Amino acid sequence: MIIFPNAKINIGLNIIERRDDGYHNLETIFYPIKINDALEIVEADKLSFESTGLEIPGRVEDNLCVKGYHLLKKDFDIPPVKIHLHKNIPIGAGLGGGSSDAAFFIRLLNQNFELGLTDDQMISYCRKLGADCAFFIKNKPVFAFEMGDEFEPIRLDLSNYKIVLVMPPVHVSTGEAYGGVKPTPVKDSLMELIDKPVTEWKRFIKNDFEASVFSNHPLIRGVKASLYEAGALYASMSGSGASVFGIFDKTPDLSAIAETNQVFTDL
Repeated sequence: MIIFPNAKINIGLNIIERRDDGYHNLETIFYPIKINDALEIVEADKLSFESTGLEIPGRVEDNLCVKGYHLLKKDFDIPPVKIHLHKNIPIGAGLGGGSSDAAFFIRLLNQNFELGLTDDQMISYCRKLGADCAFFIKNKPVFAFEMGDEFEPIRLDLSNYKIVLVMPPVHVSTGEAYGGVKPTPVKDSLMELIDKPVTEWKRFIKNDFEASVFSNHPLIRGVKASLYEAGALYASMSGSGASVFGIFDKTPDLSAIAETNQVFTDL
């Protein structure tokens, strides 16, 4: 059985405070986009994981799909499976690709082995795998808060716009991104700001990671500037980077940007 995990972008990201447990409370908007991996499982004699496409760093046993299998195996008598992931969502891009793979994997196990899990039950499992993993169960626009793992549904439809995403040849570690931000309480929450017209987002909606990431990686700052030069109504780094997205009211000419960066269109 095959399923196609999709990516998400962060529209705005405010780091509000550092928690006693060392993590941070934040607020952001998660919006799903049409960049997809392909994930397949088949019953097998033993659990295994293989991948094609983009190279996935780290040990197999640390892969979130493998962790998701062991998580459900504790509660359900599910057989071993062979997992094949074709990786297309850029890695280290702030797009939630690994979290999406894990959430879709849990959905796939639930469907394939008729586990009878509700969305809320699958969300509960996903919370144990990663902060934004639970978003991909319902996979609809949300206002995310606390550690980015609590959600409020929002009405946000960008289907009449052209969304493009640019992945420069740069890697930004999560540790580097968080090390460069100073938590600051917000005056106006994204929950309200997102209701403003897209043409006004540039004035009001920001990503707190950009200042330090742009300072360390001017190439990413240049991508954002290039998107505005191409006519973007709004452009921003997604999450902690390194990808940058632009929202346009018509199809832009991105040929110059595509010469040195990976570009995804019609998202």
